[in-house]
Amino acid sequence: MNYTVKIPSQIILTFIWIGFICAISFMEAWLKFRAPGITVPLGLGIGKLVFEALNKVEWVLVISICISTLVGGLDLKQITKQYYLFLLPVLALILQTAWILPQLTIRSEKIIQNLPVEHSNLHFYFVGLELLKVTCLFIWGLKLFRKIH
Repeated sequence: MNYTVKIPSQIILTFIWIGFICAISFMEAWLKFRAPGITVPLGLGIGKLVFEALNKVEWVLVISICISTLVGGLDLKQITKQYYLFLLPVLALILQTAWILPQLTIRSEKIIQNLPVEHSNLHFYFVGLELLKVTCLFIWGLKLFRKIH
């Protein structure tokens, strides 16, 4: 079977986004705490910086994908069929940016300052949204390849 790609930058940017999420959220986030000499406050401080940077990179990728879509020409039929696979990760990113990351930052600051914190499931929500983003982006990235008839 032969495949074609209408807007190659969409695929490239999508898989770069997946790579960033996997490298940071699924590898760096927990590995840093296993490094010799890393305390919980130090690890949380590093994590805060890394996840703030990841969040900014993700927004740059979202904007870049949107621009490449506009420049490449919108296909309204395609938008209704598969763009929800792009919009769901964007909605997840909005939730993370507006709600979860600020709350995790407040929680991290309290732990760094050795203040008491209540139990929270925010990390689980964050990881769940990361899994949703990676899954949707992967399927969407594959759907961007079109069969040549």
